[in-house]
Amino acid sequence: MEENKKSKIYKIIMLVILIVFITFLITSIGFYKYFTNGDNASSLLMASSGDNNIESELKKYRALIDKYYLGEVNDEDLEEGAIKGYIEGLGDEYTEYISKEDMEEYMQDTMGNFVGIGIYMVNDTETNRIMVLSPIKGSPAEKAGILPGDYIMKIDGESYTGEDNSIAASKIKGEEESTVKLEILRGTETLNFEIKRENVIVNPVEGKVLENNIGYIKFTSFDENTAEEFKAKFEELQKSNIKSLIIDLRNNGGGLVDQALEIAGYIADKGSVLLYEVDKNNNEEVKKSDSNPIINMPVVLLVNGNTASSSEILAGALKDLGKAKIVGTKTYGKGVIQELLTLKDGSGLKITSQKYLTPNKTEINKVGIQPDQTVELPDSVNNILNVDEKDDTQLQKAIEILK
Repeated sequence: MEENKKSKIYKIIMLVILIVFITFLITSIGFYKYFTNGDNASSLLMASSGDNNIESELKKYRALIDKYYLGEVNDEDLEEGAIKGYIEGLGDEYTEYISKEDMEEYMQDTMGNFVGIGIYMVNDTETNRIMVLSPIKGSPAEKAGILPGDYIMKIDGESYTGEDNSIAASKIKGEEESTVKLEILRGTETLNFEIKRENVIVNPVEGKVLENNIGYIKFTSFDENTAEEFKAKFEELQKSNIKSLIIDLRNNGGGLVDQALEIAGYIADKGSVLLYEVDKNNNEEVKKSDSNPIINMPVVLLVNGNTASSSEILAGALKDLGKAKIVGTKTYGKGVIQELLTLKDGSGLKITSQKYLTPNKTEINKVGIQPDQTVELPDSVNNILNVDEKDDTQLQKAIEILK
């Protein structure tokens, strides 16, 4: 009797276990079907075994787009957007993808001529606005009355922020003889301009003779012919019997490294180390002056917080070699070099490939160059991009040193 009772209990327990197992199995199959064949979007994002590369991830999101997206899909735009996002994922502010359509424009800018209105623009990070660094001399922008320090708020009626600087620059450029409308904020005043685009030939090197036979040369970028133009301007000033030289690199955002090195070579002794370029494997490439100097006189460089990149290469080399005194405020601190890679489809990748060190092997990236004499502009100066000579304490200090 006792054994029959135990047998019944055992059978009941086994039946319960079997029912639980079957219920679990049915539930699992139901959930599996829901996530693999149902309408839930999560099913399209679940990765199968080993399916974890970028291509497979993009395919899943493409499946979502095809299933749910209401609008038209342009495959080329999707592909370009994916590439841009992938490159932006590096988190490097200097590395960027350049589309085939933008490459020609980019190369024109680098070489120093383009169709546009002729302004240098920067992202004013304090206000997140696009600020005019300076109009190019003789350009449509200068003729129209655009001034350094103006904020570009709208282009053809569309608003832009400082983060949109590159996009805004491409919108300002366009077909020769066409026009662009700019809404400008100048102080508290809003101004509107309609400017005709022209073929702008950039000639950034300016020069003059100051008191006490001091030569003064200023340029705002290192373009394809900057070194040649610098040399021509110096030789022109030499005919006026200058005895010393001020090179104004304030608000010079950089450009082509070889142009900075060539100008450094005009001042440094032949064979002097001008720069160390170091790649990701710590391989060093040494850049040296390969010619005798043509400038054999005291030199002062003026710098500020907008002095960056190739400007810092020039300033760092001459400071370390004892060939120039540096006056002003600490420089920007861009001590990395970008290489432009052209791809088969005509697009490009501007990629940070090296860092640079000064002749004393000093790193500059995110540090900057400290001047030999730190001189601030007076508080009365509202716009560092457009300083009257009488208020320019940095220039006055340079003149004092050279006297």
